[in-house]
Amino acid sequence: MQSLTINPGGPLTGTLSVPGDKSITHRAVILSALAEGESLITGYCRGEDCLNTVRAFRAMGIRIAEQPDHLRVSGKGFWGLAEPEHPLDCGNSGTGIRLLTGLLAGQDFFTVLTGDESVRRRPMGRVVRPLREMGAMIAGRKGGELAPLAVSGSRLHGIAYVSSVASAQVKSALLLAALSAEGVTRITEPYRSRDHTERLFRHFGIPIQEDGSAVVVPGHLSVGWAGKELPLPGDLSAAAFFVVGASIVPGSDLTITGVGINPTRTGLLDALTGMGANIQVLNRREQAGEPVADLRVRSAALHGIRVGAERIPETIDEFPILCVAAALAEGETAITGAQELRVKESDRIATMAIELTKMGAAITETPDGLIIQGSGARATRRLRGASCHSHGDHRVAMSLAIAGLVADAPTRIEDAGCIDTSFPGFEAKLLELLTQSGRGL
Repeated sequence: MQSLTINPGGPLTGTLSVPGDKSITHRAVILSALAEGESLITGYCRGEDCLNTVRAFRAMGIRIAEQPDHLRVSGKGFWGLAEPEHPLDCGNSGTGIRLLTGLLAGQDFFTVLTGDESVRRRPMGRVVRPLREMGAMIAGRKGGELAPLAVSGSRLHGIAYVSSVASAQVKSALLLAALSAEGVTRITEPYRSRDHTERLFRHFGIPIQEDGSAVVVPGHLSVGWAGKELPLPGDLSAAAFFVVGASIVPGSDLTITGVGINPTRTGLLDALTGMGANIQVLNRREQAGEPVADLRVRSAALHGIRVGAERIPETIDEFPILCVAAALAEGETAITGAQELRVKESDRIATMAIELTKMGAAITETPDGLIIQGSGARATRRLRGASCHSHGDHRVAMSLAIAGLVADAPTRIEDAGCIDTSFPGFEAKLLELLTQSGRGL
């Protein structure tokens, strides 16, 4: 079991880039595999989650040439996939298994989808139930509530689905299923979730309409689109750890280049700005239909805020590192409407409460969130070094690493190998920044 020890250090200074966007990488691989001809995906995320999606499509007969800086995908068209000989292992990726379930529900072969222990605990019924309404034939543990899932491809029909949760994974699974369905599919959410799938549909020329918090796909059985060049932005969820680190470590001045600033993903930036963070958004541009910019972050005194349910879809992956910022802010931060976070890679509400409490933070857990009493910049002892555990959650592990920079003693994080699912090289990036400032891990 790999551990990571973080010594108090800083400031964070200089310039860095972060891995390509994990969410977009999954979707780019899927749509490129279904395209007619070659697609070139540059700046992709090389984390294990995305590589498992690559392996899944290779197992279905798609040739994907992998280089450190790009993927070359030889698409065979929408109906060009072949039945895999073995179950498809999505590893730790809830995105991978849910999106593939939607896509494969309308194909003409049988597939078994599985993942690691964490994925096999995560709720799949939220995808399986609406897919069954479309005519999908899906079996699984507890009636399809849990993976492994056995998908028997069948003819689908469009539905009007009103989702009880704002989930890009649920929405994207249904959008992919809608491509092979007869009739129109309309998906409505309580709040707008991240829209990477919709943007990539438009980039490839796939018909899609948006109507407020609803998206509409005109169903058809003979879809087709050509391969494309896809330069992917850096992952804001990966940049988030360094944005918060530079905000809370005194004397920091850090620029993160080429980061995606999709408005359905910028909840953390909005929250931090509301807390008094010093964040500049520079050099705005667009890549593959996604807005991109450079972020310059300088340390600042933060104060507590209220984060309600309407902000959670835009902050869903950044919740753990937002908790770290709140623990170092002046005053109280209350996060509500975040019950969705109890069914991520870990129960992130309980996990962050447990681990930051070990480090001396004052946190009260509620059914749908947390109340955090920040120590404030004037505290003589802000956090204490501790022995913490990632609970197998990559975002928890990296958040605790950033918290360790402002602790009074070294912080040890057990089971830190999970970081590689989304951010291989995280420790090296952090060490590089600290070395530039004359401090090391």
